Amino acid sequence: MQTENRLFDDMVKMFNGVAGTVAGMGREAEAGARDKAREWIGGLDFVSRDEFEAVKAMAAAARDENEALKARLDALEGKAKANASEATSAPTADNPGPSA
Repeated sequence: MQTENRLFDDMVKMFNGVAGTVAGMGREAEAGARDKAREWIGGLDFVSRDEFEAVKAMAAAARDENEALKARLDALEGKAKANASEATSAPTADNPGPSA
């Protein structure tokens, strides 16, 4: 035959209540610490991952464009030098060229 002891039932209910309260306090403390950390980090001018990736892509595109423009400039300079050397070596009415 079992006897019911209200003292144990009341203690179990009290400990369950305390455990729930402590767990809730822990969640609130964690959320508060997370908010404070976000606020502190937000004031340090860090960039987000998305912003970093966007700037990284822009820099890569600028490097590619620079390489293409450098190749184009080298080709134009080569063409200008070829035209200049042809102009100085080609005989004209004013400049008959080297005497042979």
